[in-house]
Amino acid sequence: MINLIHGAVEVERTAAGLLPHRLPAWARAQCPDAQLAMAESQPSGVRLSFRTAATSIELDTLPTKRAYVGMAARPDGVYDLHIDGKLARQLSAPGGKTLTIDLAAGASAIEPGATQTLRFTDLPDGDKTIDIWLPHDETTELVDLRANAAITPLAATGKRKWLHHGSSISAGSNAASPSGIWPVVAAGLAGVDLLNLGLSGNALLDPFTARTMRDLPADLISVKLGINLVNTDLLRLRAFAPAVHGFLDTIRDGHPNTPLLVISPLHCPIHEDTPGPCLFDAAALAEGRLLFRAVGKQSEIRQGKLTLRVIREQLQAIIQQRQATDPNIHYLDGTQLYGPDDNARLPLPDALHPDAATHQLIGERFAQTALLLQS
Repeated sequence: MINLIHGAVEVERTAAGLLPHRLPAWARAQCPDAQLAMAESQPSGVRLSFRTAATSIELDTLPTKRAYVGMAARPDGVYDLHIDGKLARQLSAPGGKTLTIDLAAGASAIEPGATQTLRFTDLPDGDKTIDIWLPHDETTELVDLRANAAITPLAATGKRKWLHHGSSISAGSNAASPSGIWPVVAAGLAGVDLLNLGLSGNALLDPFTARTMRDLPADLISVKLGINLVNTDLLRLRAFAPAVHGFLDTIRDGHPNTPLLVISPLHCPIHEDTPGPCLFDAAALAEGRLLFRAVGKQSEIRQGKLTLRVIREQLQAIIQQRQATDPNIHYLDGTQLYGPDDNARLPLPDALHPDAATHQLIGERFAQTALLLQS
C-alpha cells in the first residue's frame, strides 16, 4: 500500500500499519513539540491514489481522535473518495485511539483503540482513478486496503508539483472534509499535484521546515506566513525580516529559479492591530465553546510586537527587495483571498479559522494565482 500514498513526505511503519508524516524524522527530532508532532502526523492533503475497476473497496485504518475536556465531542474525521477527480463517497471511522486534551490544565493522555473498516460499495463499473483523501485533522494509520478487482498504482500524471507551507488554515481547520480544505480545492482547479505542509500552529519560520522544502521536488512553491508568528508571540520586529530572509534563502538553495509565492495573512480582526499572544477564551471554554482572543496590547507594538498589519507591510517590503535579484519570487496580500468584506459576510467561527464555505472561496481565488504561476 505504501506505493499508493501521495502527499506525504515520509511513511513510518508502526505496529498497526503505515503512518504518513508531513515532516521527515530528522526534522521531527529537532523539535520534539507535542503540537508539532500532532500537526505533521495529521494527513492534510494526503491521499491513496490508484487505478482499479473495483466496485467495492475496503480500507482498514486506525485513527486517533481528539477529545477536549469540557467540550462536546468532535465530529469524526471524513474520508473523501473521488472517482476520476470528482467526489463520489464520504465515510468516517467512528472508533480508534483517543487523545484527550485538557486545555485549561495543559495536559493530555492517549487511550488505545481498535482498527476500523471503511467500506466503499456500489462504485461504478469500469476502470477508473480512485483518490481516497484521508482526514485532514485526524492522525490516521493505514492498516490494509482490499478491493474486488486489481489495484494498480498511478502512472506519472505529468502534473506540476505544488509545494505549500502554512498554518492551521492551510492544514484545513474548520473545513468539513479533506478535499474541501482550500489548498486541495485550489490544486484541483489549477490541475497541480499538491504536497501540503500546512502545520497547524507551526508556520513559525523553523529552519527544519525550510530545509525540508529545499529538498523536496517542486515546480511551484508557496509560503503563507504571519498568523502563527502573531498568535504565539514568537518574534519581535527586529528578528522578523532576517528570519524571513533566512527561510527563503534556504528554500532557494534547493530551488533557485522555481516560482515562489509568499502570502501574507488573511484578514483576522482579533490580530489586525492587536499583538499576541492568542489564548483560548476561558468563559467560552466554560460554556463548551472554542473561541480565541488576542491578549497583547496595541501599546506593545512600539516595543516591536507584531500584528498582521505590520507583517503584511514587512513581507511586501521584503519581497520587493528580493525581486531585484530574484525575478521568480512573488508576493500576494492574503486579504485578497479573505478580506474585511468577506469577514462581514463569512465571519471566522472561532475568531481565528475559516469555515467550510470560506475554505472553498479561498481555494477558488487562489487557483487563479496558481494558474498564473504555471505560465
